[in-house]
Amino acid sequence: MNERKDGDGVKWYQVDEDKERQERHRRRQIIKDWKDAANALRTDAKSKGTKILLRESRIASLRIIEDAARTKEQFENVQQIWNDMEIIENWRIAKQEENYKADLPDTELSDIGVVVPKPLDHVYWRQLLGGNFIDVILDCPHEIHDMTTSRPVRDFLTELDESHKEILYYWAIRLWSPQKIAALRGQTDRNIRKVYHNMIDDIRKKMYIRLRPRYIAGEPLTHNQREFCKNYWEQLDERQQSKLTRKSEEEERRRRAEEKKRRS
Repeated sequence: MNERKDGDGVKWYQVDEDKERQERHRRRQIIKDWKDAANALRTDAKSKGTKILLRESRIASLRIIEDAARTKEQFENVQQIWNDMEIIENWRIAKQEENYKADLPDTELSDIGVVVPKPLDHVYWRQLLGGNFIDVILDCPHEIHDMTTSRPVRDFLTELDESHKEILYYWAIRLWSPQKIAALRGQTDRNIRKVYHNMIDDIRKKMYIRLRPRYIAGEPLTHNQREFCKNYWEQLDERQQSKLTRKSEEEERRRRAEEKKRRS
């Protein structure tokens, strides 16, 4: 039988003891650093309010690092921070479970259940418990236009009829399958797919017409908006490009006329 080996010459069924030892040492060092930082926090903070402020400042600094990551090295640094946080969190959970079991009589140890119910790990409940009430309040097919901060997208979604809003909501937000949406609406999944793709094509076309004047003029756009305009234009043939250009120019003239009329 041929024995497969990995890049370091270790057989697939063997354990690299050096790597295991280094990993254990790294985990112990991460936990030790976290303990030292926690003890320093308890020493420096004179009141509970100061502790909360220091803790929130660390959370805010981590968010700044995450948002500012642009290069590969910066993303690897963020990923390393996440891995370290996961090690600390797993250690804390295991420590809490040990303390909890130590406080119970032997007769009650077999009755220990899951401390946090599984449903609370759902995105809906995590947003609700985190104070993000807007997405929870607007979690409805008929309010889907208020779930976006993009003005053009909101305008396009507002123009949709209720049936199209329902299909878009369950397909894009709830991630339902076409078969499940078809069962809800009493239609065939083929019809659901056709309606959805036609609706998305229409929204993308309106979005391009809306962004094209700014894209042609070189006005500020987000990276995603610039990439969308570029890719959408390149996938059209000459006839479609000519037709879309005329429609975009007509839409721009109509918009300017309405703006001029409103100012007068």
